[in-house]
Amino acid sequence: MTNTLGNLEPAVLSDIRSAPGDPLMRIRGARVHNLKNVDIDLRRDQLIVLTGVSGSGKSSLAFDTIYAEGQRQYIESLSTYARQFLDQLPRPDCDHIDGLEPTLCIDQKSGASNPRSTVATVTEVYDYLRLLMARVGAPHCYHCGAAILQQTSEQILASLMNLAEETRLIVLAPMVRGRKGAHEDVFQEIRKAGLVRARVDGTMYDIESLPKLSPRKNHTIEAVVDRLVVREGIESRLGESIKTALKLSDGLLVAFFELPDADDWDERLLSSRYACPQCDISYEELEPRTFSFNSPYGACPDCDGLGRLEAYDPDLLIPDWTQPAETAAMLPWKGTSAAVRKRIRGTLEPLVLGGGGQWDQPLDQLTAKGRAALTATIVELLNVEWEKKLTDARREQLTNWIGAVECSTCGGSRLRREALSVTLADRHIGQIVAMPATEATVFFATLQAECDASLRDDWEYDSADKEPADESVVRERAPRRVKAGGKLSPSQREIARPILVEINKRLRFLDQVGVGYLTLGRSADTLSGGELQRVRLATSIGSGLVGVCYILDEPSIGLHQRDNDRLIVALRDLQRQGNTVLVVEHDESMMRAADWLIDMGPGAGHQGGEILFAGEPSSITAIAEDQAEASKEDNDSPSRSVTADYLSGRRSIPVPESRRKADKNQMLTLTGANTHNLQNVTARFPLGCLIGVAGVSGSGKSSIVNDTLYPALARTLGLQSAKPGPFESLTGAEGIDKLIRIDQAPIGRTPRSCPATYTGALDLIRKVFAETRDAKQRGFAANRFSFNAKPGRCDQCMGQGQEKIEMNFLADLYIRCSVCGGKRFNRQTLAVRFKGASIADVLEMTIDDAAEFFKNFVKIDRILESMRSVGLGYLQLGQPSTTLSGGEAQRIKLATELARQETGNTLYLLDEPTTGLHFDDVRRLIDVLQSLVEKGNTVIVIEHNLDVIKCCDWIVEMGPEGGAGGGRLLAEGTPEKVVAGPPTPTSQYLQELLDAAVS
Repeated sequence: MTNTLGNLEPAVLSDIRSAPGDPLMRIRGARVHNLKNVDIDLRRDQLIVLTGVSGSGKSSLAFDTIYAEGQRQYIESLSTYARQFLDQLPRPDCDHIDGLEPTLCIDQKSGASNPRSTVATVTEVYDYLRLLMARVGAPHCYHCGAAILQQTSEQILASLMNLAEETRLIVLAPMVRGRKGAHEDVFQEIRKAGLVRARVDGTMYDIESLPKLSPRKNHTIEAVVDRLVVREGIESRLGESIKTALKLSDGLLVAFFELPDADDWDERLLSSRYACPQCDISYEELEPRTFSFNSPYGACPDCDGLGRLEAYDPDLLIPDWTQPAETAAMLPWKGTSAAVRKRIRGTLEPLVLGGGGQWDQPLDQLTAKGRAALTATIVELLNVEWEKKLTDARREQLTNWIGAVECSTCGGSRLRREALSVTLADRHIGQIVAMPATEATVFFATLQAECDASLRDDWEYDSADKEPADESVVRERAPRRVKAGGKLSPSQREIARPILVEINKRLRFLDQVGVGYLTLGRSADTLSGGELQRVRLATSIGSGLVGVCYILDEPSIGLHQRDNDRLIVALRDLQRQGNTVLVVEHDESMMRAADWLIDMGPGAGHQGGEILFAGEPSSITAIAEDQAEASKEDNDSPSRSVTADYLSGRRSIPVPESRRKADKNQMLTLTGANTHNLQNVTARFPLGCLIGVAGVSGSGKSSIVNDTLYPALARTLGLQSAKPGPFESLTGAEGIDKLIRIDQAPIGRTPRSCPATYTGALDLIRKVFAETRDAKQRGFAANRFSFNAKPGRCDQCMGQGQEKIEMNFLADLYIRCSVCGGKRFNRQTLAVRFKGASIADVLEMTIDDAAEFFKNFVKIDRILESMRSVGLGYLQLGQPSTTLSGGEAQRIKLATELARQETGNTLYLLDEPTTGLHFDDVRRLIDVLQSLVEKGNTVIVIEHNLDVIKCCDWIVEMGPEGGAGGGRLLAEGTPEKVVAGPPTPTSQYLQELLDAAVS
């Protein structure tokens, strides 16, 4: 950081320092990335929207400057010991930042793809729910369903005496169960009790030879109270041992025994607190960890708390039940010897006949029971075969039928049976987290209302007792009191009420911002960037913080316009609570709703980094008027603020003058789709058209396109693909030769991946350098010019251009490599030049500059021009993929496909390609998509952006709501047809745009 604060004059210092109570955050001289010495004041407790064309410097100002400095100031207030455990962002390059509030960044990055993270855990709803279940849940026996009652020591004695005679029995007192620490005090307590043995982490020790425990690991310590053999006459001794064990372990006892005819020892947990009176099954006292699938005390023992197992998937084993058994049931043994196939048929044919079918007839004639028996037998046969000594080829072949299947033990709930036997309002925790957030909101709100009413009625009823009222009033209160309280006692209702308040705050926000369709148990790694951002925002809302600066990265991503209006209301609520909300956003409605609008530009990359406008949104039209006057005087004068032009109406994205007509004979038709929330949907997609799939969040758009149409079509074309969701038929695929899906997944996981490597441009550029005279004289081949190959890269930094310096309690410091100066290549490689530039110089060029530099090389020029056409000219060729947004990654993939030779008859599937795009970038994208269709291809776009939807030839709208309230086809046809039909969530917004185009 360049800090010139000490050299400033006193008058300047007074200008940039905040006075006590000053409501401003002041940034002076910000130079992070492409920022050009930016000075700006931000007023606290306002909704501020930061916008501008892609690459103009919005993220550099919001995240790399304001958030980074806020985080640095907070971390530096901590002790040096605490700092070493925290990741710190680099100090931003600026002169001064003053008046900054504590900052919270809620971006779109998903972080590590952890299957254990769910919507409920991310929002902290699950933490409160575990506490609620542990404190007021009603435990039941998982075997008979009876309510769990406390068990006396006499009942425990009777239970153990029922063991077979000559059973060897060890009575243990569990004093520590899965807790960290050295536990020297526990060992001392065992000695004081006069006991001479203990079992530590499953191993028996004499009391004088106990191991020294690591304080950072979980341990289980059980005192050995007695060792005996079950036979007549031991009742008195065993009874005393039971009482001793229960006293030492606060009501718990472990019976470790070996039956006379058994080879292994078994153990049984007994409790004087919780036990089934009918089954003699004891339970530990309920704790929050009992309901944690990340703890061995709560996780299902078969799936380890994941809810799914890697096993043979019945849907993969028999993908098509309309085929005869000879074809469908024998699929896993295709290619094996005739003897093997004959043996397998001998096993399976009786099952087919017994299930009501014939070996040479379609399997769909089988009864449900017959189908289940057939698939179970196939799975069993494959499991037996897997255990045998197989060739590598056969083992690899068998893995084709292995997939993630629901754990049969826990039913996908992730928890052990003891946790699932505890109920709240007649539902166990697995059923609760299976609810969509909207349904869960009603469930918990009802519980809270009952608790509130119960507490209020208790007070009223007590008052009536003290001061007798009219008998009718008392009688009226009494039944209402019982009904409100339900099965919870008054003390339980007091315990539940504050927990329910915290749960309800978070759930209401999820519903408010349009993601109420998400189930609480849904894995976080399956959420889109926008969904995850709103889920994480619910945690902040629930915390009730004030005086904080929230920084959000395009929270409107993935939201329908209707849901976006609700998001604005939620952000307003957050701002009114006394927080500053800074939003990086391209959505027009969000811009107009802001208290303060900041426009950056005028261009991208080195052409941006300036503040073009900062003020109330209504005032930006003045800029547009000034620009209009300037353009009249000078026709070549470009508009500096593109945002001003679009908000004022000076520029707009036009509605196409004509639309391509759908040919009923050239139609891709998906029939009877039932994936996720789809309700037997039949949808048509005309080939040779630009098709938009619209609908509110969670309405089924991704389910029908990504989870059903794409994998079904891929398999039809002979491509490897995941299993498609259930559907009846797919017709019209013969009109497609090639299938390409372009999503927002990163183009690489490490900084070594960049636009040049992903698109293949670097391979061509390396060949250009290899053909230079210098390279030939030195004997350098093309691989010499790769920073991933040893011959040409810098040995000091291994081709990364920077070195990591660990700073202990400070942030790790990344400095330019002292040998190559950040160039990534060694001196000999950098000596080779083409048109005066080294390979490192080329990688530092923007795509715009590189296109001019290599304009005479047709193949390179084709790739670079395709990236420019999708608005990526501002990116550097060598920019690390880890710094790219999801929208940028998607457009790089699109540009890569554009650069390839077109054959026509290709189907492109894009999922919200407008992510991160400004108005003008959206216009460019639409032009690119239209050009693809003009070449004879078909483009299907899942999109909420109304400018894209209005330009489509055909619209498929799903809805009407999200989750269980959606999954139906609301409308299909041209935009004009959709608007003219019955009202839908999209048609009312689309009508305004089409009417504006006519006027």
